[in-house]
Amino acid sequence: MKDEKVLVCGAGGFIAGHLVSYLKRRGYERIRAVDIKPINEWYQVFPDVDNLVLDLNNKENCYQAVNGCREAYNLAANMGGMGFIETNRALCMLSVLINTHLLMASKDLGVERYFFSSSACVYNAEKQMDLDNPGLKEGDAYPALAEDGYGWEKLFSERMCRHFREDFGILTRVARYHNVYGPFGTYEGGREKAPAAICRKVIEAKLSGKHEIEIWGDGRQTRSFMYIDDCLEGTYRIMYSDITEPINLGSEELISINGLVDIVEEIAGVKLEHRYDLDAPQGVRGRNSDNTLIKKLLNWEPDLPLKEGMVRTYNWICGQMTK
Repeated sequence: MKDEKVLVCGAGGFIAGHLVSYLKRRGYERIRAVDIKPINEWYQVFPDVDNLVLDLNNKENCYQAVNGCREAYNLAANMGGMGFIETNRALCMLSVLINTHLLMASKDLGVERYFFSSSACVYNAEKQMDLDNPGLKEGDAYPALAEDGYGWEKLFSERMCRHFREDFGILTRVARYHNVYGPFGTYEGGREKAPAAICRKVIEAKLSGKHEIEIWGDGRQTRSFMYIDDCLEGTYRIMYSDITEPINLGSEELISINGLVDIVEEIAGVKLEHRYDLDAPQGVRGRNSDNTLIKKLLNWEPDLPLKEGMVRTYNWICGQMTK
């Protein structure tokens, strides 16, 4: 399929921008990259790629994006960290238009293989109250009690992919991402996720000499974080697998937010006073990926240690902030 044109939606953003680079390295020469943002705001731009600025909430734009492509990766969505998705639920829900219109265009224009990036936010909140979360299995999405707004949109869109596969024969693949991080992504402005936000705050404290950091919640809430390179490899493997149901794509290395701050402080060579904002958005108490299924079906799982990935991420953000 490397000779066919492949579509990457959301390519001006963090993960999809890296995905374009990944596909180029794998030998894909006909790539169409689409994002709603002006090209000068994309994190990564490649001149030998068919770069289009289109609002994919619009049905006609989806048909323009899909036209001539045989494969499509849908990573386009209104999203961000917990501070964004908890205060923009309606905007997050509207992303259902993107996936719906892309699937319709894919059916009508002959797309053979379609990838949808879902999220661990689809999981039942009642199964995420334990700080020592043993890992969420794929079946834990039901009975449904997803994250308001963002999680429900992802869960609904998963079902759309399933039914377009069953009814129209499109080979849809769905991965549930668990907290992807790395360089060339948002680290300020309100949409950034915890790893980037903590890097920024530690760098700001170090540069200003004001050695304190604000942490959302009590810092005991736990998560797992997957480095971007693992995310790309897993996405590609899932796209070309026989896996028809949504599957976890995340690290099993569980850590508290306090622990993540400790890692970044160690990288930066500083020790800060911790101030806790108990009124800030903090999400569920504990979330981790159970990788039993992906290891069984692909004989692979994300494995880059968090400390190593955070060194790379911190160095990139620090470089951006000190230019």
